[in-house]
Amino acid sequence: MGINTQQSLKAMILGLFALFFLKLHMTGDIGKYINPKYDFMSKIAIGFFLIFLLIQVPRIFQKRHAHHDCTNHCCHHHHEKWNVGKIISFAIVIFPIMTGLTFAPATLNSSLAANNGSILSQISYQKEEASLEELLNQNSESLTEKESIDIYSSDYEPLVNENYLTEEEIKSKHEKLQNAEIIEMDEDIFISYYSSINDNPSSFEGRTIKMKGFVFKEGDFTENQFVLSRFFITHCVADASVIGFLAELDGADQLQQDSWLEIEGGLAVANYHGMEIPKINVTNWKIIEEPEEPYIFPIQTWVE
Repeated sequence: MGINTQQSLKAMILGLFALFFLKLHMTGDIGKYINPKYDFMSKIAIGFFLIFLLIQVPRIFQKRHAHHDCTNHCCHHHHEKWNVGKIISFAIVIFPIMTGLTFAPATLNSSLAANNGSILSQISYQKEEASLEELLNQNSESLTEKESIDIYSSDYEPLVNENYLTEEEIKSKHEKLQNAEIIEMDEDIFISYYSSINDNPSSFEGRTIKMKGFVFKEGDFTENQFVLSRFFITHCVADASVIGFLAELDGADQLQQDSWLEIEGGLAVANYHGMEIPKINVTNWKIIEEPEEPYIFPIQTWVE
């Protein structure tokens, strides 16, 4: 009984995809690829890969039926022929799965933030157009468009978004934003607080804010300036947008790009290209490890 090479390769690809997804779930790295709300869908995908693999395995040993007359010199072991098109097709499918299994996933950093251009310029532009939170959710200036990334390819799986809040919780947190002595930028409400502060920075002037983020420095900053940044993810890493607050700190020139900080300071109003933006005058800070979940996700409303 002969073995069909092409059918064997197809079975191997299906098995590798199932193995890759299993690996991501077992290591917890799935959150570095997809929005948490799609976690269950990725588990369903594993099931489909395994079903297709079971269907594919018998085909490895099936003889291909020829539709031409055989002579005494005809070979009865008919195998599918290879051509350039098939080789390219297999290579396109195999390449992403091999890179996924070979290389460790990495979180987004300032190099990708730089591809989006000036963070503060984006904020200024967005404030002129509409609500910042709405624009971030629309994500019209995301990495997807800037880098011509196909978010439907197997390289860019959606990230799982488990950021669910009830209407009552959202209302309570917004009341806290208006009255709290210290504004704590917790991940579950981060994007909403961020939008409110950016939309009307003068109303929060003099308040104390506490947040975590990574250091991003732009070319036109002074030595004591940086942006404490986060990546906002709508579906997957390909649609990431950079958000953050301008911060001023004596000795900021000693901070390493991409280092993670937890800072506390007073909110003030700065002028950037004729537009008012919030600024944090840092009073306390410390270097921290990158959080297990470094991304910010949209708020999903939980209906009770």
